Amino acid sequence: MSFGQGGPQGAPGDPHQPIPPQWGPPPPQPPAPWGPGVPGAATGAPQTPDWAALADDTAHRGRRRRLLFVGGGVLAAGAVAAIVATAVASSGGGGKTTAAPSAQASPEPSFSKVAPPPPPNPSEFIASAEKDKAPLSTKTLFPHSRPVLDKRKYKRVATATTTDCASATQGGLGSVLTDNGCRELLRATYVRDGVAVTVGVAVFDTKAAADKAKEQSTGNVSSLSGDDTPDFCRGAACRLTANAEGRYAYFTVAGYTSGKAVGEDDKEALTAGRDVADYTFRRIRARADQQAKASVASPAPSATPGRQKQA
Repeated sequence: MSFGQGGPQGAPGDPHQPIPPQWGPPPPQPPAPWGPGVPGAATGAPQTPDWAALADDTAHRGRRRRLLFVGGGVLAAGAVAAIVATAVASSGGGGKTTAAPSAQASPEPSFSKVAPPPPPNPSEFIASAEKDKAPLSTKTLFPHSRPVLDKRKYKRVATATTTDCASATQGGLGSVLTDNGCRELLRATYVRDGVAVTVGVAVFDTKAAADKAKEQSTGNVSSLSGDDTPDFCRGAACRLTANAEGRYAYFTVAGYTSGKAVGEDDKEALTAGRDVADYTFRRIRARADQQAKASVASPAPSATPGRQKQA
């Protein structure tokens, strides 16, 4: 049995094969990179760095730094996401965010509107002599010498005014006007194609008196002839009308200038009487409207400046 190196335990000359521990000295240990046993260490020669080990160590530190950087970024992103989620939840949800309150603007000045007064009722100005103060004559009441009434042309041929109302009537109309306080009677005559119409407007102090005279009317107003118009409706049958508006009662008598009597189914005299009666009504209403407009002062401004009290 050999006590030397070699043998079946390993290849001859292999410095890394261990020697059996029960015989011989302990096996030699591999030299440390920078300690004794490295060639040149006993002589003080410069030691060569282990570049491979240094490279591995540098790579290990780089990987660790990247892991720390990535981990920190994940934590920061998570913190930002948590802050955004908290803000959305506090705003009431539904994907809506609330804006930061801004400085409150000062209130704008406003203007209070003043409603204009209601217009006066024109009928009030012709309901009584107390308010009906506009000039009254045949010129103001019958201003048109050739009026066109419902597309039919007429000619005014005569006018007259009297304060003795009964003197310009026939039959029982005179006493009716006198008993109700007639102040004056204004008349005008219009002709068209052989038909003549006289209208008489009786003036009273109140509307009630005029209405009563209309209801009690009988007889008719006397026809008024002009220079070129012969007497008509004197003894012959004619068409009569009676109406009232405000403090005015007005009556018409219509017939033929030839003296022919008006029959019950006569349309020409009936139409002429209605045309002149309608024209007289419009003239009385125009008098009411003119006085109502004149009574209105200059229009009030639509708005007066003034700060509204803020609630």
